[in-house]
Amino acid sequence: MNDLPQQPHVPDPANEFASDSSQIDPRDFRNALGTYATGVTIITAAAPDGKPYGLTCNSFASVSLNPPLVLWSLVVYSSSLTIFQNASHFTVNVLGASQQGLANKFAKSSDDKFTGVDWTPGLGGAPVLAKSVSNFQCRSVNRYYGGDHVIFLGAVEAYTYNTQEPLLFAQGAFGRFLADDARKKTP
Repeated sequence: MNDLPQQPHVPDPANEFASDSSQIDPRDFRNALGTYATGVTIITAAAPDGKPYGLTCNSFASVSLNPPLVLWSLVVYSSSLTIFQNASHFTVNVLGASQQGLANKFAKSSDDKFTGVDWTPGLGGAPVLAKSVSNFQCRSVNRYYGGDHVIFLGAVEAYTYNTQEPLLFAQGAFGRFLADDARKKTP
């Protein structure tokens, strides 16, 4: 006899959605997610030959302060997936409000997104973009597969930041953060 409480059967979400048995409309779900404003980042890494790679991403999040861990996710059919899966390091470059053009450039497929972009090689050769609001240079720690995305977990080994205004994304558009008047007046 087993004295442990019985847990109800919970379907594996990856299989549930992959089998088209979900009751959730994907387009409407995407619209709902769009109500959550996010920052805009460019995730970068270097190929084994040193060639820089990067893409615009808004799925970045902190995981832990101690140890310092962050995550981001990439769709499984991305042409850059193999580069990021094999890279020892990646850099999360958080964009400033004036860098919308850069976000658009890295959101599109291109053979050389780095043409005309000011950057320096960071840890593992992962590009650190100039004039970013912040950057987090990370050692790749693990990958997790969830639905149609791969979730990358990184241990932050170096970071920098400044007080520039960040670029935001919500409801399918770029925007800016407007602090309330009370916060602006606080000494």
